[in-house]
Amino acid sequence: MISPKQILKKHWGFTEFRPLQEEIISAVQKQKDVIALLPTGGGKSICFQIPALAKEGVCLVISPLIALMQDQVENLNTKGIKAKTIPSGISQDEIITLFDNIKFGGVKFLYISPERLQSYFIQQKIKELNINLIAIDEAHCISEWGHDFRPSYRNIKILRELNPTSNFIALTATANKKVLEDISKNLDLNEPQIFKKSFFRENLAYQIFTVQDKLQRLIKIFTKTKKPAIIYVNSRKKTEQIAAFLNANNFKSSFYHGGLSTIEKTISFNNWMSEKTPIIVATNAFGMGIDKANVGLVIHLDLPSSIENYTQETGRAGRNNEKSFGVLLFNESDILLYKERLEKTLLSINEIKEIHKKLYQYFQISLGELSETTYSFNILEFSKKYNFSVLKVDSAIKLFVNNGIIEISNNYNKKSTLQFIVNSKTVLNYIENNTNIKNFTNSILRTYAGLFEQEVKINEFFIAKKAGITTSLVLENLNRLYNDNIITYNAVKSDAEFTFLFPREDDYTINRFSKEMKQYINQKKQKSEDLVNFVKNDSICRSIQVLNYFDESKTKNCGICDVCISKNRKVKKGISEEIINILNQNHSLSSSEISQSLVANEKDILIHLRQLLNDDKIRINHQNKYQLNL
Repeated sequence: MISPKQILKKHWGFTEFRPLQEEIISAVQKQKDVIALLPTGGGKSICFQIPALAKEGVCLVISPLIALMQDQVENLNTKGIKAKTIPSGISQDEIITLFDNIKFGGVKFLYISPERLQSYFIQQKIKELNINLIAIDEAHCISEWGHDFRPSYRNIKILRELNPTSNFIALTATANKKVLEDISKNLDLNEPQIFKKSFFRENLAYQIFTVQDKLQRLIKIFTKTKKPAIIYVNSRKKTEQIAAFLNANNFKSSFYHGGLSTIEKTISFNNWMSEKTPIIVATNAFGMGIDKANVGLVIHLDLPSSIENYTQETGRAGRNNEKSFGVLLFNESDILLYKERLEKTLLSINEIKEIHKKLYQYFQISLGELSETTYSFNILEFSKKYNFSVLKVDSAIKLFVNNGIIEISNNYNKKSTLQFIVNSKTVLNYIENNTNIKNFTNSILRTYAGLFEQEVKINEFFIAKKAGITTSLVLENLNRLYNDNIITYNAVKSDAEFTFLFPREDDYTINRFSKEMKQYINQKKQKSEDLVNFVKNDSICRSIQVLNYFDESKTKNCGICDVCISKNRKVKKGISEEIINILNQNHSLSSSEISQSLVANEKDILIHLRQLLNDDKIRINHQNKYQLNL
């Protein structure tokens, strides 16, 4: 029989395993149930892929994200390993054909979502397969205390009945003791062997700084650091803006977010991997399948959603064991915005019930009726009709999907795109000759920037609202511009397609899931508080804080985080005098301009600025700059 190392060499090109991989694979091959806790970059997938390849049959992989499943399926297929997933929206006949291909076509991996597993028909088709291993990826989702809790994960144990001879391997990158216990209990694991790699990274320096001018700090960082870097931000628009700013300052960068086309994502990713653009600015959509060993720097320009997300994302730095940095830049306004955003998305049970009831009303479904129709849904239209916050509707829909109340297509939150393919002079001539479309065209040009340079994502309902016309007239006008070769227009049919999985029972349906929903909301609040406390705690070593969060006890300071460096560094004397001298020579300066003029730590400079303000020796003027208080 081919050995794990031979499989590793054949398909991945490596001759040695990473720490714990070989031990985990050995336990799986001995038919043991296994829980593997490997931080980001620990190579979790190999731990189930190699033992599955070493024996006859199909490995069933439960994964929560469609994009993650597709990414892994593509990666396996490029290695010559047959893997499949069940596309959304396919018919029962197509599912039968797919399972026949899996049974008789040498397919080694079937990736499936936990929601799809709830179908009795799918369960029976799985029963027909020769399953050699069941892998549960992102297993923390099974616990109400794990980030991204998914109640549908609780029903995975049905596979025990369907395939009693198959062993389980549960994998996660972020879990504390309580979550690991929940995983074992809820999967009915039989005396599982737990493999846990420490979260301690001796070569990774967590550095968190209070900064007012983040853009100037980026210039300062990249002037010193030439290693490949990832910058995480919380909006698609910001990825493009920050990348443009860096390029304008001669730092080669690209951007990446979920709204890009597959080709655009591939180009951005490849340019970064080849270091044609060594800096990539991204949302957290950038993360799956990244295996670049020499990333020296991960910067968060916005607060991440949790400590789990922070450690997962910073963990992409320093995989070559060289010193690397996880930098987070924040200020008090970031904390306020973070808290406000959380409040805007948190729901009460009454709000959840109201949105749920209105969804059925919106599609005219009667009490007691189980509709098998698939409905087109526009979140903006729905929110406007019932005067709901769009953010709260979005949060409620995610809860309904996670609890198996509705199923939603991949089109959710996708947008149509538009670009003018002629120059502005031609557009002006066109609208002068077609006056009935002039106001509409001008309205689009005022609403969206960059329409002549690239494809821009648009929302037809929003355009209709701005122009004061119907959505159908917007579509008619856009198609006219398209047919007259003025624009390219790629229309998305709707924001989403809904299928209701429960009959309409209003409050009764939500009451069944209210306990899980409340726990999810409470843990989201708790995780937000934990993150803010972590960011603001500058008295305890960052590594110790991270390890304590994940139930690891460590008392030795890392020596390289911002807290340790601050404690070890002797505070430079005479900073106040130097600030006064600099302000004497210059009428007024910002804090970043003062920092650039002084050879001192920015944190120390800010402390001295506050003291000088308190002593009335300096003041802040109307331009938000410091000047002497004469």
